[in-house]
Amino acid sequence: MDNFLSIKSAVNKYIAGCESKVNTPVGKLLLKALFAGMMIAMGAAGSSVAAHSVGNVGLAKLAAAVVFPVGLMMVIMMGAELFTGDCLMIMATASKKHSYKQLIKVLSIVYIGNFIGAAMTAMAVAGSGQWNYSNNVLGAYTIKVALGKVSLDFGQAMISGVLCNILVCIAVMMALCAKDVTGKLLSSFFIIFLFVTEGFEHCVANMYYITAGLLAKLNPDYLQSAMTEFGLQAEQLAELNVGSFLFHNLLPVTIGNIIGGMVCIGLPLLYLNKDKTQDMRVVKEDKHEHGMVFGRNVSGIAN
Repeated sequence: MDNFLSIKSAVNKYIAGCESKVNTPVGKLLLKALFAGMMIAMGAAGSSVAAHSVGNVGLAKLAAAVVFPVGLMMVIMMGAELFTGDCLMIMATASKKHSYKQLIKVLSIVYIGNFIGAAMTAMAVAGSGQWNYSNNVLGAYTIKVALGKVSLDFGQAMISGVLCNILVCIAVMMALCAKDVTGKLLSSFFIIFLFVTEGFEHCVANMYYITAGLLAKLNPDYLQSAMTEFGLQAEQLAELNVGSFLFHNLLPVTIGNIIGGMVCIGLPLLYLNKDKTQDMRVVKEDKHEHGMVFGRNVSGIAN
């Protein structure tokens, strides 16, 4: 166990590390988030290439799942900031290491940076000509994936987001438990492999997938291929738009990711593994502060 931290040690290490996130200048935090969005988007783009010509749904998801985890591996090893993983900051917030206002500020900046990075990557992939693969079938597949995501109803998308971030946050904590590079990579790979195979919804990945689908839809050749290869109809394709992207997918998936990361993983992990000696110090400090305030008040009244 020399190369592995206990989950209790990892939780306390994560909480301690949140101080640097909160104190990171906005520009630097935004750039780190942009990198994370780009890295997740790279994994998503690669997963589409791997899966686009596989007819069997299970095998297609399996092919995508082999490639997609590379995105989170890069995020972990490069110290980038990913919104879904940063939902674990609730552990430090609940431990009174920073305020809820600071938590919301960090998550908001990271979310925006992730979106910028993912969208920029989608635009770059569109310009690269990659979607011409397999006689435009990759472009058609890109549209199909995006359409499938915006066609989920609100409840389905939200629950899928919950399940996704349960696994993503477990992957982050397991990678934190590992002390060596191999352990960190393997921990993140297998858990993310599982979430992609199961087809759960990740808001940052969808920032790429659906932006890419909207861009691919602008190409008449990809649209035609989507109709001929996947049997999509014009009225179905019309449902893929900016409004459906934001309100039918991104909103419920983001809510689900927050619930999965904070309520299902972060707070339970804190409850099970928090450092009680640290809690005792906080209590003593609070008592000391209140005692000093009370003492000043008494002094003031006496005078």
